[in-house]
Amino acid sequence: MLQEDLPICWKPFDDLARYLGTDEKTLLREIEELKEMGIIRRISAFINYRSLGRVSTLVAAHVPADSLHAVAEAVNALDNVSHNYLRQHHYNMWFTLQAASVQNIDLTLSDLSGRFGIDFHSLPVERFFKLEVRFDAFGEDSAETGLMRDVTQLPGSEKVELDENQKRVLAGLQKELQLVSQPFDFMCGAGMESEDVLGIIQGLIDKGVIRRIAAVVDYRKLGYTANVMFAGQVPQDRIAWVGEKLAESPIVSHCYERRTFEGWPYNLFAMMHGRSMGEIQNVINKFTVDEKIDAFELLPTAKELKKQPVKYNF
Repeated sequence: MLQEDLPICWKPFDDLARYLGTDEKTLLREIEELKEMGIIRRISAFINYRSLGRVSTLVAAHVPADSLHAVAEAVNALDNVSHNYLRQHHYNMWFTLQAASVQNIDLTLSDLSGRFGIDFHSLPVERFFKLEVRFDAFGEDSAETGLMRDVTQLPGSEKVELDENQKRVLAGLQKELQLVSQPFDFMCGAGMESEDVLGIIQGLIDKGVIRRIAAVVDYRKLGYTANVMFAGQVPQDRIAWVGEKLAESPIVSHCYERRTFEGWPYNLFAMMHGRSMGEIQNVINKFTVDEKIDAFELLPTAKELKKQPVKYNF
C-alpha cells in the first residue's frame, strides 16, 4: 500500500491505518521497522522533472578497471546524477543525468571526457512506454504474477510555472517524509495554513509536477534479486508496437525508446526484475522470438553505485 499514493490529508498515516484495519501508532511503528530492515528506502514525493523544464539522459561509458573508482567518485559527486550502476558489459558504467538544457548535459559529459579520456555516450529518451511498477510484497514464486503494472499515467512534458508558495511546498516535499502523525505540518507558516498546504500539494499532483507521494522500496529485499537491462534493435516502423508489447510484461519496470550512438544500434530499453535470472531469460527468449528481435544486448547489474533523487533548487 505504501507504494501507492499516500492520502493527501492532514493525518495520512491515520487515514491509511484505518483503511488497513489498524491504528496510526501501530502503522508508524511497522513502517519504521520496514525502514530499519532496509525494505523501505524512504517515503517522499516522486517529482516529474520535465514539468520543471529540465531534461534527462542515460549515459553509457566503457571505463577501464584502473579508472573505475575515480570515475565513479566524479560521477556520483554530481548533484544532478540520480542513478549510477556498474553493468556486466563492455559499456560497464551507466548513469542518469539531468540538467536545465541539452547543452548543459553536453558540457558535463565533455568535462568528464576531458578529465578521464573516456567517451561518455548520451542516450536520451525518444518515447516512454512504461515508467514504473509496484513490487509485490507477498513472496510469490514468480514475478510474472507479482509485479504490478503501472503504465497508464506517463509524465507530461510541458513546463509548469510555479508561484512562490508552490515552490516552497515542492522544496519541502523533496525531503524524506517524517514518520509522524502530521507529516506536512512543517510546511505551515509564513501565511500558509494546513488547508493551504494540502491544496497546493493536490494542485501540484493535478498539474503533473508531483507524480505521487509514496514509498521507495528495495526490491532486492522483497526477493527480486535478479535484474538486467535489456537493449534491443528494433526497426523504426515497428518500435511503437514492439515497445508497447514489451511494456506489458510483468517483469518490466521501465521501458523506453532511446537515441542510439555509433556502434550502439539498440533503441529499445527495458529494466527487468525477477526472482531468478532464469525467470528473466524465459521472458526474453519468448519476446525476442515472438517479435523477431535478432539483435539485442543483456546488461546485468554488477553493482549499484548511486541511487538517490535529484534535489531541485527554486
